[in-house]
Amino acid sequence: MVERKHYLDKLMQAKDKQIIKVVTGVRRCGKSTLLQQFQACLRDHGVEERQIISLNFEQIENEPLLEYHALYAYVKERLLPGRMNYIFLDEIQAVPAFQRAVDSLFVLEHTDIYITGSNAHMLSGELATLLTGRYMEIQMLPLSFAEYLELTGGDKRDAWNRYFINGGFPYTAYIEDADIRRDYLQGIYHTVLLKDIVERKRIQDVSLLESVTRFLFDNVGNIVSAKKIADSLTSFGKKTTSATVESYIRALEESFILYRAGRYDIKGKQHLKSLEKYYLVDQGLRSLVSGGQSRDVGHILENIVYLELRRRGYQVYVGKVGSQEIDFSVEKGDDRAYYQVSASVLDPLTYQREITPLKAVRDHYPKYIVTMDEVPMGEDGIKQINVVEFLNQ
Repeated sequence: MVERKHYLDKLMQAKDKQIIKVVTGVRRCGKSTLLQQFQACLRDHGVEERQIISLNFEQIENEPLLEYHALYAYVKERLLPGRMNYIFLDEIQAVPAFQRAVDSLFVLEHTDIYITGSNAHMLSGELATLLTGRYMEIQMLPLSFAEYLELTGGDKRDAWNRYFINGGFPYTAYIEDADIRRDYLQGIYHTVLLKDIVERKRIQDVSLLESVTRFLFDNVGNIVSAKKIADSLTSFGKKTTSATVESYIRALEESFILYRAGRYDIKGKQHLKSLEKYYLVDQGLRSLVSGGQSRDVGHILENIVYLELRRRGYQVYVGKVGSQEIDFSVEKGDDRAYYQVSASVLDPLTYQREITPLKAVRDHYPKYIVTMDEVPMGEDGIKQINVVEFLNQ
């Protein structure tokens, strides 16, 4: 089991502080394991077992607690007076009106609360109203390549080839058989679509949802719009509207299977409100939906780099500089950087296409071209870096 140090450090920094820690992320990305690892850290720091109250609402033995009054009563009667109590509520969205129980536990003395959820909808509406200013969100992603390599060991390049196709859902790293691995990913995909989206949104036309999802999976890194998707599906006999497609996109985002990258005008220093791009939470799901084909290597690579930049805490945008585009303009506090991503820039025309927009940016922030090439070709302070080395920085 690989230690998710990046997330553990965040939890340790927030330990004992009067704020609810909310870990969100797509199903099976490792949230439950993270809570187990953090509980082990607590024990290593002298916390006694009886100070830890841990409930996973995907386990059948906890079904009697899926009513928020029962949940509150169960936890409250187990609190130790005069000692800090660490409360872990895993996949809390399974409890209707859970926020009432969480809020009531939060106001008690000596409670430190950690919750996880697989849907961003849990952070909207009533929860946001009840707990405004009382929670922090930690967004979790599947394994980074560095974590994947630590888990699997072996040759770095061989690990990269597997990661590129199979993705970073933690359990896939243990599955040798390709058919079993595909079935496992299929299970995640169907659970997100059918349980997290179809049931919650009460979607009648599941086939249309799957078509929208497949379109977005096939167009990772391309500029798309709800209208473009609706027009395309209608032309293939699946009549729909832009409003319906937009609602499906929002549902995919809320389930953390899809991320939207808005556009940023670098020269004008303003965020633009149209022509977004979308990226998937894990390239293994794209391999699943596209039948395992390795076409479009550049956009898969772009997806991997996008996720890595998010892991490192950056706000990630598609950069616009005049009429040209930079794959990623990123910012974190006062830090800013620019990234172009290409499978290879050994062809002179490709190299010029990728480096020219970076040259057009006249500030002094770092600029990179991330490729699968082994030979660096940067200039004017623009650094070319191999993707495997970038992901292991």
